[in-house]
Amino acid sequence: MQQKWDERYKEPEFAYGKSPNLFFKEWLPTFKPGAILMPADGEGRNGVFAAQQGWKVTSFDFSIEGQSKALQLAKENDVALAYIVGDLDDLSFDQEAFDAIGLIYAHFAAEKKSIFHRKLNEYLKPGGIIILEAFSRKHLHFNGLDPRVGGPKEIDMLYSKEEITADFSNYEILMLTEEEIQLNEGKYHIGKGAVIRFVGRKIS
Repeated sequence: MQQKWDERYKEPEFAYGKSPNLFFKEWLPTFKPGAILMPADGEGRNGVFAAQQGWKVTSFDFSIEGQSKALQLAKENDVALAYIVGDLDDLSFDQEAFDAIGLIYAHFAAEKKSIFHRKLNEYLKPGGIIILEAFSRKHLHFNGLDPRVGGPKEIDMLYSKEEITADFSNYEILMLTEEEIQLNEGKYHIGKGAVIRFVGRKIS
């Protein structure tokens, strides 16, 4: 898996473009800047946007090529990122260290998904925000029609609204929808897809 992402991010162009995800771009500025954790931040397009909005950004991904591109993008935009290369299995942050977490197409192995969500929850302060956009289970249909839209091909790596409510049961739901959208993010997210969009505030 790491080799796949290193190869993708080693390409000269940015795999998903340099612009932030539109849902993340819409929602993040509605909250007061603080410290934000960006798991699976890849080439940094969303972490860099957060830094431009005044957030103190900690990004991580298991691709060193992704880190290199992200730091390049941060330099182009005159912002700073703390970018760690590693797997969530191996990383540890202080409890309640972050005011927000951005989960943008952060798809985890089926057996680890809920475990990782609980781990991330520990790093978020009460009152903190999660902004999540990821492919839903219905996305397999669209991926089959046009593989250019991207996304995992294993259904258990995809999301459902029920799974979100179960994994983030201690959150006030500000938004939770399943939508069909048109993606135009770089080379690997092009076309119609089905996504889950979630914004939640941690209650306890």
